[in-house]
Amino acid sequence: MMSEPFDPADAEAWIAHGRRPEHAVFLADAWRRFPDLPADATPDDRLARMRERVIALRPVMESMSRTVEQQRQARNFAFTATRLADGGGDDRDRAIIRARDLHGYDWDRAVRYAAGWYAAHAGWDPEVRRSDPPSLSAQAYDQGFRDGGGNRDDLFDTARRALIAGSSAPLPAVTVSGRPRPSEWPKPSDMPRPARWNRRLLIFGAPETGLLTDPTAGPAEAAVLLPALQACPGHEEATVIVISGRGFHEFDGRGCEIVPLVGVEALSRRAADDTHENRLRALFGTRDFDDILIAAQGDYLSLLDAHAAALPLCRTMERTRNTVLQQRAHFRTWLDRGLTAGETVGAGHIRWGKAVKGLTGRLGEFTARYVGKLPTRGHRIIVETANGEPADGFVSARGEPLAWETVITNRAHLRRTMAARLRAFGGATRLVPHETHPVPIGRRNSHEHSESANLCHSADAGNR
Repeated sequence: MMSEPFDPADAEAWIAHGRRPEHAVFLADAWRRFPDLPADATPDDRLARMRERVIALRPVMESMSRTVEQQRQARNFAFTATRLADGGGDDRDRAIIRARDLHGYDWDRAVRYAAGWYAAHAGWDPEVRRSDPPSLSAQAYDQGFRDGGGNRDDLFDTARRALIAGSSAPLPAVTVSGRPRPSEWPKPSDMPRPARWNRRLLIFGAPETGLLTDPTAGPAEAAVLLPALQACPGHEEATVIVISGRGFHEFDGRGCEIVPLVGVEALSRRAADDTHENRLRALFGTRDFDDILIAAQGDYLSLLDAHAAALPLCRTMERTRNTVLQQRAHFRTWLDRGLTAGETVGAGHIRWGKAVKGLTGRLGEFTARYVGKLPTRGHRIIVETANGEPADGFVSARGEPLAWETVITNRAHLRRTMAARLRAFGGATRLVPHETHPVPIGRRNSHEHSESANLCHSADAGNR
């Protein structure tokens, strides 16, 4: 399909291609005053016309270059200031911000100032001047060297500063944390043991609930995870807390308090307010948890980081991350580890592999295998024991027989269904030895237990 024709004499065409309105007007005017000559014009005339247009466009091109440079410097200064505010950075970063605030230097000169300042503090020789008079960059370096305590005119200056730096310089401060911040927690996986829903804690960011009073104040696209939670059996027993513009509060299902957290100033004010940390502790009360998931991003996660001391320590602590699709996948993985009352499933890491005929997964003595698409409709999955025979004769903790063959209609659910079948068989019991032909239930008197009983985790185990 052909694209729309581009008319360089039309300002709207330039705006549609990303130019600023004031630049677009100038560009269109230059093309109207100096349009391309017809194809039958002589080469010299066409070359002269191009030169005229280049001269006419020179002011706007220089303005565009200045704008790009200003944006670059603003981004660099903002990144450095944010890193220092978050507790990172080093002496050079602090010197860069000091050069901007005290001397009004741009980014490049501020970096040179920081190099001179650090050289003076570290006891190094100053850089050799390469021009006279010195350039602006060299002047910034000399200013930083002087502010750091250096003196080019003193013959013994380097020896004096080296002695001070080696003997009495303070050691860099090391921040020791008793626990990792939520932003440093790993993503959910199938390795941790399943946990009962009444011992699980879920902390949502306001955009992830989809119930913001002002949805436009949140990110352009957020992973709305609340519907997936509400569709999961047993989720009512979990503790759900929401981070919003008002701090932390327990989710009541209505979302009446879920207001957005907007602006750096609002985040800083709530991060420094200890009442929010006390409120978070009060929400937990005396409850114990085995599994915590943080489903929050951006400023909401930063606010939780500021009050992370109030979070309880438990066996499994994870958070969703990266793109919206990955956050949803991480959340589904976490939901699948939930246990309802009386349910028994197999725990442990599922080992996935590719076979010639399709995907395979192994848990304990069981192997789930994708056989292929059926001639009629659907995709066939079978569960086998260690000897390669169908896993026949197993029953769940409730006494329900488990089918070793499963048919699904959507191949997108293949991995999830195979994982569910493996965990179901991992927590199952075999009432009879495997037989080639089914035997009526009434004739099965043996009580042989499967090897997977050592891997199973019961929802009632926490009460013993």
